[in-house]
Amino acid sequence: MLKVDGVTVKIAGFTILRGLNLEVETGSIVGLIGRNGAGKTTTLRSIMGLMELESGDIQLEGRSLKGLAPHQRASAGIGYMPEDRRLIPALSVEQNILIPAWARNIPRAEERLALIYRLMPEVKALAQRPSTQCSGGQQKLVALARCFMSGSKLLLLDEPFEGVAPALSQRLVQATKELATAEMGMSVLVCESEFKWARLLAQKTYIIERGETRDESDAPAAAHAAH
Repeated sequence: MLKVDGVTVKIAGFTILRGLNLEVETGSIVGLIGRNGAGKTTTLRSIMGLMELESGDIQLEGRSLKGLAPHQRASAGIGYMPEDRRLIPALSVEQNILIPAWARNIPRAEERLALIYRLMPEVKALAQRPSTQCSGGQQKLVALARCFMSGSKLLLLDEPFEGVAPALSQRLVQATKELATAEMGMSVLVCESEFKWARLLAQKTYIIERGETRDESDAPAAAHAAH
């Protein structure tokens, strides 16, 4: 589904990603684990087209994403859940979820919303509430629901468990698995600073250090350091 091949990204002259490689197979959930500043968010932003590549390539289903603007990548079926959620305060929970459908004229959006509500009843209960009246954990669930509204092929989740109570973290794990299962062939790339929740979710894990990746099985020292 997704292949990040030798990607290098610089910010203000500093190299953040150094020939980074990773793959997410169709229908799989993959974790990207690393400390703050290791390059996790930059990786996701590069996949979404929000960062310019110095070198390398990013492919979705074998097709290079080079030259595609962020909104075009979203239209290709990529959903992005940023670390800070970025809900619009003036809108209700349901309106926040529907933003991608309005922006892209997603076909059968009401059916997709009904599926989200069936799999995430907690979000349905919050539907008419202003997003500012939701707790941090509830806002994460809403952001995940919005990501699923946009992403039909690939979900990119940036620190979905950060600052979330254990009970809601468990619910996020369950909801993500259910959403991925409901959409046959959907893939997920989830970035986290710690292994605890990502290990319950991901079938494969990469370690990222100083903008480079390696499989968890190949890097026991790095895995220990990321705990």
